[in-house]
Amino acid sequence: MSSEPILRLTPYLRRYARALTGSQAEGDSLVQATLENLLRGVVELDRSGTLRPALFKAMHETWREALNGHSIDAPKKLPADVRLQRMSPEHRTVILLVLMEGFSFAEAAYILGIPEPEAHRRYEAAQRSIESQLATDVLIIEDEPVIALDLKRVASDLGHTVLGVAATHAEAIDLVRRRSPGLVLADVRLADGSSGIAAATEILKSYDVPVIFITAYPERLLTGDRPEPAFLITKPFTEDAVKAMIGQALFFHQPKPKLRAVL
Repeated sequence: MSSEPILRLTPYLRRYARALTGSQAEGDSLVQATLENLLRGVVELDRSGTLRPALFKAMHETWREALNGHSIDAPKKLPADVRLQRMSPEHRTVILLVLMEGFSFAEAAYILGIPEPEAHRRYEAAQRSIESQLATDVLIIEDEPVIALDLKRVASDLGHTVLGVAATHAEAIDLVRRRSPGLVLADVRLADGSSGIAAATEILKSYDVPVIFITAYPERLLTGDRPEPAFLITKPFTEDAVKAMIGQALFFHQPKPKLRAVL
């Protein structure tokens, strides 16, 4: 098989691996190890079905190998972070595969090597875990009113408080000066030509918060050539996908030494 179809799917492997591990570096390392294993024949690509599920299955096999034979669901492999304790890897994987990557439950079960009813059980448990997260203040940077309203409603339904909606870089910084966010949802491209990435970057200089980027063109961000977002939502998105990503961002955020606000 030509490597071109695999390369076209690589940005989506990166997106999934980063959300799964909570780290750009660890996620990209997992993808690289998967591609190397396929090249060396350490992991075989299942050619009995379609390529995309087979590629994700190969990545999970690589992950198991990296853990020296331990199941990826082994609790002792979890980072010592209380947010991660609320959602085990077995639940995190199925909700990401179904909601973020758009696989069916049958495909998710195939990728994870579990029966389909077990995939449904894990999904439901993951949803309950997401809904039990502690509330935080959310800043939305989005210039399309309909999308902004959808994001505001989803965040509110999860128990979060939306401190404001900014349509431009300048509005976002003005809102943050008045009230610090606990989570930022940022569209990548704003109508006035400003950038949600630039706004988030400026906010992160003063506030240690998780950021979820929203874009219709994820492949333009997931190139591996520069620092990239670990949490990314692709337009058009579903309500459940946004809920899952908010939960992932809050689970994985590792607080750094307190920053002094300079905005």
